[in-house]
Amino acid sequence: MNDIATPDQIALWVTTSAFVLGFIFALVASHTNFCTMGAVADWYNMGDSGRMRMWVMTMAVAILGANGLHALGWIDLGKTIYVSRQFTWLAYVVGGGCFGFGMTLASGCGVKTLMRMGSGNLKSAIVFMVMGMTAYMTLRGLFASLRVHVIEPVVIQLPVTQDLPAVLAYWTDRAVMLSRLNVAMIVAAVLVSWAVTHRDFRREPMYAVGACVLGSLVAAAWYVTGHLGYLAEHPDTLQEAFIATNSGRMEGLSFVAPMAWILEYLMLWTDKSRVITFGIASAAGIVLGATVYARFSGKFRWEGFRDASDTAHHLIGAALMGFGGVTALGCTVGQGLSGISTLALGSIVTTAAIIIGSIAALRYQNWQWTR
Repeated sequence: MNDIATPDQIALWVTTSAFVLGFIFALVASHTNFCTMGAVADWYNMGDSGRMRMWVMTMAVAILGANGLHALGWIDLGKTIYVSRQFTWLAYVVGGGCFGFGMTLASGCGVKTLMRMGSGNLKSAIVFMVMGMTAYMTLRGLFASLRVHVIEPVVIQLPVTQDLPAVLAYWTDRAVMLSRLNVAMIVAAVLVSWAVTHRDFRREPMYAVGACVLGSLVAAAWYVTGHLGYLAEHPDTLQEAFIATNSGRMEGLSFVAPMAWILEYLMLWTDKSRVITFGIASAAGIVLGATVYARFSGKFRWEGFRDASDTAHHLIGAALMGFGGVTALGCTVGQGLSGISTLALGSIVTTAAIIIGSIAALRYQNWQWTR
């Protein structure tokens, strides 16, 4: 079908699909109270692991969906930014830690910020702008030098790509037994078992429903950019192309760098070379979906900063998220769901660093409150 469609038509399909995916994601996440920062906070502060297990089950569904599409030949997960031979461990640790600490100070990760904006939270609107600006500075501005010249050069060059199936097959010499789909099913089974075997998860039926839908949306995003938007030979360049992505590669759901691209698009509106991409459209879908849900559920309300301390925490948190999310190649969704679905080792390290950073911020907040 893509062979007879023009790049402009494909771009419209990709961005429209991205908007719909974001819209549905926001509706489901709002209804099921899906929040990764809240999941860590519940688990650390109250010993309630319900939302944490929902996040883990969402990972499992995303892993099965993404690797199932790969096995069918509809997408190639090896063409994502997460699967490479360069294991930039310092970027994963520093970026993930900064993001985790920042999302706790700012009352939510990237997708939660967009959802809270849609429900009338003015604090999140400020977080969005600061986060987007800092992300852009880390991509191309002041902080890019630190990222490119100091953090990213600290790298381990692997003999194979860093996805778990390839690494296991290389070290055990069992390539057939440890095929991508086999490893994906084993990992997903372990994650699902951990999620469903605790009463914190089972007490709320919507946790399972939300995890299945959100995980499927993560996999669907790979299909949109990796199959629907894929051209084996672009008519202008005669080279392989992924249409309507900022990276020019296959992209999944992620909500840090897209904030930078949104600000760039709005500031350079009259520049015809700037176009709506998958990341921009999915973020817009998140905001509108959250607005619709908040309006119909009666939860829409305007909310501002409590005091100067609250303002400072949100500004610092937003800056840390912008820097950390770009440095680590993703956020709790970008790495914690999309990246994890590729079974990339870097995504596993980043997700662990995000959780540790969030716990560190919670300890800091508890110290402040009890001081």
